Amino acid sequence: MNKKVLEQFLPFLQEVDDERKRQFKEYFEAAPMWLLESFSIEEMKKGTTFILEGEPVDTVYLIGKGIIKATDYRIYGIPFDFMLFSDVYAYGGMELLMEKDTYLATLQTVTDCTVLKIPKAHYYRWLNTDIRAMKHEAKLMGEYLFEQARNCRAFLFLQGANRLAYLFINHYEKYAENGVLRMSGERQELADLTGLCLKTITRAVQKFRAQGLLSKEGSNIRIEYEQYIKLKEIISNILADE
Repeated sequence: MNKKVLEQFLPFLQEVDDERKRQFKEYFEAAPMWLLESFSIEEMKKGTTFILEGEPVDTVYLIGKGIIKATDYRIYGIPFDFMLFSDVYAYGGMELLMEKDTYLATLQTVTDCTVLKIPKAHYYRWLNTDIRAMKHEAKLMGEYLFEQARNCRAFLFLQGANRLAYLFINHYEKYAENGVLRMSGERQELADLTGLCLKTITRAVQKFRAQGLLSKEGSNIRIEYEQYIKLKEIISNILADE
């Protein structure tokens, strides 16, 4: 597909980095015009819940700009943020491939986001009439499930501060800019992302700060490349021993 044609329907592509542009171009490389004409764009503020687990699937979402998180409430009603996303991936697409009528997780924006919305009927029709689109979506779904399973296996062997360190490592590898990761240091957010209690989060952050493995910028956490390498060495040694 001509780049300019896709940008007419997705104007935010002019403002995102080259990697996200490449992902969108690859995703919709052979998309028919009737699919592009079904697109709608919505700007969502940080903290917006746009998919609720158990609600009927009626829309497929792709993140044009920003970061979102997936939350599971099914274990004793305790929120567990099991994955953060920023890459191009169809949220709601997995449910359609699995022939599920309802969403399987709750999704919320972590930052202000630009979101592409595609009606379920149009997206489903596209997958069923374009084998390339079906294969590409299946590939992305497999990569997502593999990453989730890998993270869960690692968490089985990690407790307390080490589990938080693993979270910092993953965040650094995904979201660091110019060699520096800046992320929210809010205790409840860190607890939701790790499954740890607030007291453990507080102690772990204090421990890492005392060891020079992170620093604070107001309420945010800052991790530089050298600190990331040290955290990764700690966790690699632990996992290698298991």
